[in-house]
Amino acid sequence: MAVSHAEAQEQKQEKGLEVYGFIMIDIGYNFHQLDPVWFDAMVVTKLPQYKNQFAPDGNMFFSVRQSKLGFNSLTQTPLGKLRGKFEFDLYGSGPEVGQTTFHLTNVYVELGRFMLGQAESTFTDPDIALNILDAGEPSSRPFLRTIQVRYTHIREQGRWAIGLEQPGATSDQGIYANRIELQNVRAEFKAPDLTAEYRRKIKNGYIELAGVLRWIRWENTVYSPIDLSGDEIGWGFNISSTQRLGSKTFFKGLLVYGNGIQSYLNDASFDIGIENNLDNPSTPIVGVALPVVGGFAFLEQKWNKTWSSTMGYSRVRIYNSDAQAAHAFKRGHYALFNVLYQPFFQFLAGAELQWGQRNNFSDGFSSSAVKVQLSLRYSFSHAFYEKVPEWAP
Repeated sequence: MAVSHAEAQEQKQEKGLEVYGFIMIDIGYNFHQLDPVWFDAMVVTKLPQYKNQFAPDGNMFFSVRQSKLGFNSLTQTPLGKLRGKFEFDLYGSGPEVGQTTFHLTNVYVELGRFMLGQAESTFTDPDIALNILDAGEPSSRPFLRTIQVRYTHIREQGRWAIGLEQPGATSDQGIYANRIELQNVRAEFKAPDLTAEYRRKIKNGYIELAGVLRWIRWENTVYSPIDLSGDEIGWGFNISSTQRLGSKTFFKGLLVYGNGIQSYLNDASFDIGIENNLDNPSTPIVGVALPVVGGFAFLEQKWNKTWSSTMGYSRVRIYNSDAQAAHAFKRGHYALFNVLYQPFFQFLAGAELQWGQRNNFSDGFSSSAVKVQLSLRYSFSHAFYEKVPEWAP
């Protein structure tokens, strides 16, 4: 699209840099057993798989891992606004999981309608984020930060977007986890995940429908008389909405369903499981995309100018394959209630009561946990702008 000289000069008005973030201090008490790696978050898949796995009950914790620092940049160009974001928190992941260390969250550039870099997936609705203190959040919420290229078209009544995202998946070898034959089976990704969303504004909020389609492959890298290679198509839908129920009451809810999309959810176990196929000697076991369904409903209530509360419930269910271990994750429940005090924008203090429960696949075992958390958060933001002279390139 051609841009006139006058339009180009008008676009060369200013450029700027914003430094923002917050310091967050969490202090709490876990009344029951939690995985010590996730001591400061209610992560239901990490609750005990068997009795006294993380004994003893009762542990106090202090954490600053939710603290965040970020940079936003803005430059006007003849092609539109050029934005950049670089952001990190202290929540260690991967080989550094459980540590307080540097952890990239968002790193991307955005020019006009195109975005390239690491950001929340198009399958994620960022506006459904809850006003809570827990770092874990509901297990049923689609929430994944991944490297992608995205096109977004914004209209008066809403928006739509489509993205190509970095592929990836997790697998559970179940009761065959110690078999040597499976040690040389490797994941193989030959195409990006395809994601899309459509949002429509309605009277008191919006409703959004998002979808994901992915090709998951695995290959046996050594010769074997048993065919262990295979592939599955993963797919899913996410319907989310935020509604104003009154002048001080907001509803946030979502429903997600799909096959092999667990890695797109905040906390929902494996994408691929093993299913017995013993009647066929050449393929006695096969990999299958595991179905998952989940959702949550929360209310956010403003009591007055400084006090507010959030309360709600979340549930996620995995439809396990028959060769998963008896202690594999099947169902998770999550609920909380908090009271928050925010006398001014930069300062937030609050207390939160959290509950989570995990149900195993087939051994009848379940575990639950209750946690009380007190948090203080100080937010900051400083922006620096400068006018760009007309002769600037």
